[in-house]
Parts: sequence; C-alpha cells; structure tokens
Amino acid sequence: MKTFDQNIKEASEIERLVGGFLEYMQIERGASPLTVRDYRHYLSRFAAWFLTVDPSGLVGRINLDNVRRYRVYLGSIGLSGNDPVVRPLKRVTQNYHVISLRAFLRWLSKNDYQVLSAEKIELPKAESRSIKFLGLDELTRLLSMPVVSEPIGLRDKAVMELLFSTGLRVSELVRLDRSSVDFKAKEFGVIGKGGKARVVFLSERAAAWVEKYLSVRQDEWDPLFVAARSRKTGLLSQDPTVKHNKRLGEKMRLSVRSVQRIVEKYVRKAGLTVKISPHGIRHSFATDLLRAGADIRSVQEMLGHKNISTTQIYTHVTNIQLRGIHEKYHGRGRT
Repeated sequence: MKTFDQNIKEASEIERLVGGFLEYMQIERGASPLTVRDYRHYLSRFAAWFLTVDPSGLVGRINLDNVRRYRVYLGSIGLSGNDPVVRPLKRVTQNYHVISLRAFLRWLSKNDYQVLSAEKIELPKAESRSIKFLGLDELTRLLSMPVVSEPIGLRDKAVMELLFSTGLRVSELVRLDRSSVDFKAKEFGVIGKGGKARVVFLSERAAAWVEKYLSVRQDEWDPLFVAARSRKTGLLSQDPTVKHNKRLGEKMRLSVRSVQRIVEKYVRKAGLTVKISPHGIRHSFATDLLRAGADIRSVQEMLGHKNISTTQIYTHVTNIQLRGIHEKYHGRGRT
C-alpha cells in the first residue's frame, strides 16, 4: 500500500502545482469554497487532458497549440453520444475553463515558472447574457404566496423579502447570523465574492417580516434562517437540550439549495411564466432600482460587483431610460 508521501512524489508536476494554486486561492486570496471548488473542477479537467497529450506533465510544455486543442476538446464534450449523462458544455462554461487556466498560468509566472503567458490566450467575445427578472406586479404575487400563519411559511416569506430588499446573493444570505442584522439601523455588512465588503439595506417591510419570523423561533441558534425538519429540531423546539445546542444550530442552517427550492416552490404556486431563482430576485432588485432612477454606479455598490461591466448586464433597463431621455430632450422629439 502506498504511503501519502509516495503518492505526493508520484503526482505529476501539473497536478502538484494545481494543488498549490488552489491553496493560494483559498488562503491568500480568500476565495469562497464555491470558487475554489469551481477552479478545482476546471483545472483538474485540464490537468487530466494535458497528461493524455503530454505524459511528462511539465507546465513549461503548455503552449498555444495545446490550448487550441484543449478548446476543441471542450467543445466536443457530450457530443459523441457515447455517454448520455454528459451534456455538451455551454460556451460560457467553456470560457470558465479557459479563464481558470489563464489565472493558473499567471500564478505560475508570478512564482517564477517559465510558462506560456496568460495574455497570449484570448477569450472569444462573450455572448450577450439574457437575464431573468420579475416586474413589480409579478414580484408582489410571488411574495404573497407563503402562508404566513404557519412558521415555515413565515420563514419563507422573510427569506424572499430579505432577498428582494437587499439584492443578496443566496450564498451571502445563508451565511447570515442573527447578530449580523442591525434591525434598528436597518442595515448590515456582508463579505461578498473575492472578500469584497459592502453594506446592504433593509426595507421597513423586509425588517418587519424577518423580526416576525424570529419572534416564533424558540431556539437560541446563531443562524438567521434555519431548516425545520420536525418539531423536535425545528422552529418551535422548546427542549433546552435542543434550543441551546449551538452545534445543532449550525447543522440546521438553511442551505443554498434549500433557498433555491423555496423560491422554486412559490414560483410554481404563483403560476409565473418566468422560472425565477434566488439570483433572479437579485436581478429584480437591481432592475427595480434602475427603473426608479438609481444610477448604475450606486447599483454596482449595492450588488457588490467589482467591475462596472458586470453591472452593465442591466442595459435592458438603462436602454429604456435612454430612449425616454432622447424622446424628451432631443429637438426633433420635442417637436
């Protein structure tokens, strides 16, 4: 049986360095577990493919021809029909693979490895992103679906009201603790992607629903939103061994997938034609602000976008506003 040290020694150079890069992303860059998971998936796929074309596994032998062939390989995944489970990779997913490879090469260069320059790898022009969002009438219908006379419905109502009030990413929402939220000031801080901190604001309505939800909670667990699998370990538990158990509270913290299911449930119940997700509520938050006249820079800050180009996916709103300004102020339009 091989020891751990023997396995490390037998790993190829590219596999070892991918591991080092992932540690750098996690420890020095402070990347989220989800980001690290995605980079591991993309780079492990590249490393496995590279070893089939160059068994040496030496990163110095990665060249533009390799990258070109790899991109052809990405485009062919799921097209052979041999494995019906594997679906063809979307163009945006293929780009994520190449983006992660460029980041890996930059890190190698920074650490004095003689490798292909990341800047030599060009990304194709991204396809225009079509975003899903709800108008105010549809959103009002969605938010009215939970039965708030029941604890679970009250929790679901609070979750969706908070999502729309703040524009939080679902991963940010599930990390919130009770102590995170300042109900008096109706604001709180979150750490988003890339460790970027921002302040988000609660509407009067959202604050009221979250406080009402917390008022029916009998536990003293830290998470702001928790699952409720049974009366014994759910929202109404009065058992001291349960209500004071902090470790159990962490286990009961609502997951990202649970929030996605909550929104999906009420979208179906509301009979909406747009199949919206928690991220779609975030889109609706941004769209609502822009339609009301907020400037895109402010929306960028509230969403926690690092680059304004990310926020500019909401041009479907700004374009309508520009048309209105043109019609109102252009000389021929006034005539």
